[in-house]
Order: sequence, then structure tokens, then C-alpha cells
Amino acid sequence: MSAQTEKPRLDRAHVRDLLKRMIRIRRFEDKCAELYTQEKIRGFLHLYDGEEAIAGGVIPLLTAKDRIVATYREHGHALVRGIPMNEILAEMYGKAEGCAGGRGGSMHLFSRDHNFYGGNAIVGGGLPLAVGLGLGDQMSGSGGVTVCFFGEGAVAEGEFHESLNLAALWNLPVLFVCENNGYAMGSALDLTEAQTDITAKAQSYGIEASSVDGMDIVAVEVATRRALAEIGSTGGPRFLECKTYRFRAHSMFDAQLYRSKDEVAAWREKGPILRFQTWAESSGLLHDTDVEEITAETDAEIAEAVAFAEAGTEEPVSDLTRYVMAPERPAPPPSRPAGPTVPTTYREAVRAGIIDAMTRDDRVFLMGEDVGRYGGCYAVSKGLLDQFGPDRIRDTPLSESGFTGAGIGAAAAGMRPIVELMTVNFSLLALDQILNTAATLRHMSNNHFGVPVVIRMATGAGKQLAAQHSHSLEGWYAHIPGLRVLAPATMEDARGMLWTALEDPDPVLIFENVMLYNREGPIAQDAGPVDIDRAMVRAEGKDLTLITYGGSLFKTLDAARVLGQDGISAEVIDLRSLRPLDMDTIRASVAKTHRALIVDEGWRSGSLAAEIGMRLAEDSFYDLDAPLGGSAAKRSPYPMHSIWSRPRSRRSTRS
Repeated sequence: MSAQTEKPRLDRAHVRDLLKRMIRIRRFEDKCAELYTQEKIRGFLHLYDGEEAIAGGVIPLLTAKDRIVATYREHGHALVRGIPMNEILAEMYGKAEGCAGGRGGSMHLFSRDHNFYGGNAIVGGGLPLAVGLGLGDQMSGSGGVTVCFFGEGAVAEGEFHESLNLAALWNLPVLFVCENNGYAMGSALDLTEAQTDITAKAQSYGIEASSVDGMDIVAVEVATRRALAEIGSTGGPRFLECKTYRFRAHSMFDAQLYRSKDEVAAWREKGPILRFQTWAESSGLLHDTDVEEITAETDAEIAEAVAFAEAGTEEPVSDLTRYVMAPERPAPPPSRPAGPTVPTTYREAVRAGIIDAMTRDDRVFLMGEDVGRYGGCYAVSKGLLDQFGPDRIRDTPLSESGFTGAGIGAAAAGMRPIVELMTVNFSLLALDQILNTAATLRHMSNNHFGVPVVIRMATGAGKQLAAQHSHSLEGWYAHIPGLRVLAPATMEDARGMLWTALEDPDPVLIFENVMLYNREGPIAQDAGPVDIDRAMVRAEGKDLTLITYGGSLFKTLDAARVLGQDGISAEVIDLRSLRPLDMDTIRASVAKTHRALIVDEGWRSGSLAAEIGMRLAEDSFYDLDAPLGGSAAKRSPYPMHSIWSRPRSRRSTRS
């Protein structure tokens, strides 16, 4: 956070610097528009033309340790933050020399060295990330501030409200900067919002908020200085609405049918550069040659950037999967010889894993709905609030996208959060943050940033819970590159997977089947971390391979025993890791038994069972003596009827 809290000193040097910031952005983007029409910049291109005073007034007041979360219109933010223009333009060309290796393009500029966490193509998607970065700084005591830029269109998103609520609730050091250009994409604010006073919306959450003329760089700088000083004093969030106007289209694809040319022309007459330059010249603070010199300096820099980008190289196709996951991971924990055991339950094993992790590492904390005072929906975290306190056992509002995104941001800031989503059904409300941020950040930023977060959730059909609490959606998440997906079934895995997952540099999702929480069984007295990479053979066999995971494991083991009574020797494989799949273990078993059946609680279409079957058909076709088989859920929402909870007869089990 900047220590500069006084009003800006408008001497000649400062005035020249303010003007240069804006001219540099404007002329760079004018060149980008030209390059786009020449098809040298591809994809989407959203220009900042008319809004330069905001980035120019806010960002120079930050220190190196402060963080920035931008929007998809972030070229100006990146330039003012100090990311070299060469690297920015090379990124927009998609070249390997770009600031994100050519992987993010115009909407996704990243720089670890500048604490620049990128633009976000999902409207409002960066807000929870910024809250999490602020949470990480607060918990670590770094003293940093996170500044989050977003447009007024994001105000309609639930993530806006969830994020402001969390920032106010936890008094986080976040400066929210709304760049209100009046039109979102192409709909005027009064057509989309019942309450058009955005500052009032922020104030409704108890956040000190102010509105400023976003076309006046001095006014923006003054308001930012004040806001940063207040954050330094209170530690809590501030909100700055900058009323501005974009002179160009929403993107280069936009025909601008929603506003007139006369309206745009009228706004250009009061644009930030023209307005400030006119005032500075009339005040005698600019010399006659200053603007010419600034323009010449900027044009030379742009010419160099164009040459750099055009001389850049394309990333080879062979590197496509590089940084989907971290290139280096900790070594798996050593295996332990079997020792004395004690009785436990699956629930107690999960709790023991959380306690162990939080005892080992002060950066680990648990957050989620009712995890503290209530003790968790499934009583997993019961008693942990008293043991670790409210900072590390953190109750959240019912705002899955907001607090999951906050966990992702805290992980990116260096913490080790365990995010508990009450059920897999509720996780769909957080899917945007999991899919578009956690799973993509490392790859899209070219390894500038990682997300070592662990997200736990209950899964499975339960008993008589009807259609909205009975899903097994882990196969959906196993479909997403960039995630590691685990399904612990045994006591040892319930206890030991968590610590190994927390040591992983990438996001890990752990699915705990609701029907296992009350299961009783022995566990080694010295149980500790376990490997999360390999499947396990839970029962040896020679006639048939049964492949399953999670809540279906013990049903499958029961089925194998029944088959054994009929003289059929079935081998049972517990997948344990659903992404990545340990196909080596599966293929080795099928090569021995020559038959395979996959048991999956999810629906068959697009399921894990279908994925495994396809891979076996590709890789083990000549090892098979019979068609592949699969057992999956009926193609129907789950019913509430009690018949689905009754034990089945031996005959129905075998069928």
C-alpha cells in the first residue's frame, strides 16, 4: 500500500507524467486497432479509449507488493503497472515472447513480477479472486492491498454482491474500482439495473464508497489516495466508482447500433486527454513542445514493440499441455508398513486429516458454510472452531461462487485453504470459479500463477433425498484439465489424502461420498499422508476386473464376494484418483483377467465409466475376451422413494 496520502502536487513534472500515461495508452491502443484490422492481432480486442484517466490515476499510487486484478479491457492497466510494452504486444500477437507466453492474448495479460493477476473474460469473475487475494494478505500480515478493476456490467452479477459482502464482512484490504462507462456491452445502465446508483449499492454493504469523475485524472488520483489511506488506517475495503465513457466500441466486433455518433462525439469533447492537456497548457504547466516530445517518445516505443512482436516466435504445438499442471510436484509420501490399528469412522478420519493439516502448516485454514459454529453439515468439523479459532475455521455466507473464488485467490496469494462446499449440487454455483479460474490460471498465465487450493464436497445419492441432493457429478469435474480429482473410500484415504493434496501446487477436488461418513472400520494408529496418484487393487482376482471408486467400492467388494461363491474370481480396483486416471493399473489388471466391468454412480452418458471403457477399447482391445460392461445410474433424476434405499437381494445384486 502506498504511503502517499497527501493531495497530489501538480507541479510541471507530475503534470507531464500524468499526461504521458494517458497519451501512451491512447496511442498504443490506436496502433492495436490498426493491427487488428490487418489481422495481426486476432481474437477479441477491447480498447480502453476514453477511460485512460482511471488506470493512470490509480495504479501509480500502488507499491510493488500490492496486487492488481483487471478486466478484459486491461491494456492500459498493464502499461501503467510497468509491464513492458514489447511483452504486452507480443502477447496480443499470441507469441511465445508475450507476457503470458502467447496463451492469454488481449484479454488475459499476466505478470508475476508486477503482481498483475490478469484480465478476466468472465464479467465479474475477477471479483472473488480479488477478495481472496485480500484475504491472503490479511491472514499473512503482508500489508498489501488488492485493487480490482471491473465495469458496471459486473454489478448485475451475483459475484459482485457476494464479493462485496465478504470483503465487508471480513474487513479485507481491497479497493474495488468500478469503471462505469454506462453501457456494459451494449445495454445502457438504466435498461439493466433497477438501481443505477452503483455507489449506493456498495454503501449498502457498509463499505465506504465514493463516486468520481473518471474523465478527470487528478480527481481519480485524489480519490485513490484517500481510499488507500483509509484502507491503511482501517484495514478494510473501499469502493471507487469512476464515471467514464468508452469512445470506441465494446470490442472490435461491435457495430455500436445502441448509441449515436453524435453522442460519442459529444463525449470526445470532454475526453480525459483533451481536457487535461487543455487545462495544463492554460495553466502554464506544459511547454509548447511537451506534447510533441511525449508523442514522439511513445511512437518510438510502439514501433519497437511492433518489431518485437512481429519477430516473435510461435509456441510449438508440442508445448500445448505444458503448464496444464505444475511441472514439479512433491514426491509421493513413503509407504508405511502395516501397524496396530484403532477403530474409527470415515467422518472421524476426515476430521483427523484436517486437524493434522492445520497443525502442520499455519497457512492451512478451513472455510465454508456452517463449518464453524454448526460443526459442518456432516459434523466433520465439529469442535474445530474451539481448537483453531474463527480465523482458521471460517464460516462463510451461502455464497458458493464468492467464497470458492475467495479460496482460490487466497491460494494464489500463498495460503493453503480447504474450501468446503456442502454438497456437490451446491458446487454448481461455484463452477465458474472452479472451471474458469482455478483450472485455467496456471496454463493461461504461462506458469506465472498457480492455485494450490483444496475443495472438499459431499457427493452421492444418500437416502431418500430426491433429485436435487443426490448427484454424483465428480465425473463432470474429472473432465476439466487443470484439476486433480480424488475420491477417497477407505479410512486411510479419508485421513491421508488431504495433506498430500494440500502439498500439491494445483487445485485438488476431494469428493466424499455421503453414505461413507458413518462407516466404521480400523485405521493405523500412525496413519498419515497417502499417495494420490495411483489406483489400488482392493481384492485380487483372475477372471474379471471390477473398476470403481468412492461410495461404490464396498458394494463392489460385496459383489466380488458373491461372485466368488459361484467360482468367479473378481479383481476390484479402487480408482481413488479420477483425474488423472491411473490407466496403467487398470490395463495391467485387464491384461490378467481379460474382462472388465466399470461401476459408476453417475449417469452413463459422458461418465467416467464411458471414459475408462473408451480407453480400454483403444489400448486393451486385444486383451479382452468379452465386451466391456458398465453399471451406472438410471437415466433419470433421482427419486425420493424408499425402495432405492433398501438392501437388494443376492439375485438383484448379481444382475
